[in-house]
Amino acid sequence: MQQIKKTAEYTILQKKSGRYAVKNRKTRKLVNGEEKQAILVAEALVTLPTPKAAPAEPEAEAAAE
Repeated sequence: MQQIKKTAEYTILQKKSGRYAVKNRKTRKLVNGEEKQAILVAEALVTLPTPKAAPAEPEAEAAAE
C-alpha cells in the first residue's frame, strides 16, 4: 500500500486496486463505514454520487382507481 496523506488522527493509504484505506493513528486499526467516507470526501479523494430522483407515479394508475 502506498501512503497518500498522514495527519495527526489518521493515515490514508492507497491499495494496488486503487481503493483507499484509512488507518486510525492512535488505535492503529482501519476505519470503515461512514467515518471513512467522510474522511475521504473531506480530503477530496472521492466524491459521493448524487441520489437519483424517485420516479413519479403514473397518472394512469391513479385515474383507474
